[in-house]
Amino acid sequence: MTKEELFKTFHDIGLVPVVKIDDASKAERLAKAMIDGGIPCAEVTFRTDAAEEAIRRMTKAYPEMLVGAGTVINAKLAEKAVNAGARFIVSPGFNPETVQWCLSHNIPVVPGVATPSEIERGLSYGLDVLKFFPSEASGGVAMLKDLSGPFSQVKFMTTGGININNLPEYAKCPNVLAIGGSWMVKSDLIANDKFDEITRLCKEAVIKLQGISLAHIGINLPDAKAASEAASDFAKLGLEINEGNSSIFMNKDVELMKKMYLGTNGHIAFRCYDVDRTIYFLKNKGFTVNESTVSKDAKGNTKVAYFNEELAGFAFHLVK
Repeated sequence: MTKEELFKTFHDIGLVPVVKIDDASKAERLAKAMIDGGIPCAEVTFRTDAAEEAIRRMTKAYPEMLVGAGTVINAKLAEKAVNAGARFIVSPGFNPETVQWCLSHNIPVVPGVATPSEIERGLSYGLDVLKFFPSEASGGVAMLKDLSGPFSQVKFMTTGGININNLPEYAKCPNVLAIGGSWMVKSDLIANDKFDEITRLCKEAVIKLQGISLAHIGINLPDAKAASEAASDFAKLGLEINEGNSSIFMNKDVELMKKMYLGTNGHIAFRCYDVDRTIYFLKNKGFTVNESTVSKDAKGNTKVAYFNEELAGFAFHLVK
């Protein structure tokens, strides 16, 4: 996997659980619990003596899982982690020796930054993905928004003070590549073999990350006359008529199609924080994208995408 592919995977998964494990014999069960929860990714921190062996066990048992090492504070630890099977390195700060070792060995590295000067230093090394740490203590979402102006080319992995409650605010930030945290894989849950709870917490986080909500419902009608007549009926409920070329919107909630379109009965539009990320999520649920309907913005991000499957006789699509 190339660096670009790895970072694309980070984005699609969206979550990088920070794992502090004291007993490497639990590594395989932990990995399975995370995969079952929809997060085939882990940053195993070198804050315990079990980290190296845990990485080795996880990568051997589940080679499809994206396992990296965190709290890598020097080049020797980076080498040790990579030899154990780590596919990426994360550090709390910016250590030039660690960064240089990773770059010279073609290992993706995400050093920690918290200030514009540190970000500029990362850019000078050719890095455009950096760890914003500690996120909440360093200004959180407000700071990320401010940084997006002068550093529009930089994406951040955010860690520090993030939990299930403030997760959505980070998920909405365009410059956040992925969100890290330990709340999904707390060390006491691992120590007490509560892997079912870890799976539950991972599933909860994955759902929260998407931010899926109803945008509008589209109703198929045979022609413009039928759509106009239906609009008159909806208007009796107090809904405002907004005439368009191919449809009539009632407020922003109901779309009356002027001809039969996708879906047996019509379509349902769902809003989400990141269309590409939610496409990845839904593909893992068995849904498939109708490629002919995909629309992208100037930066190549998907704006709209329909799926081939129907929900109760309705086609459905995603919008941001």
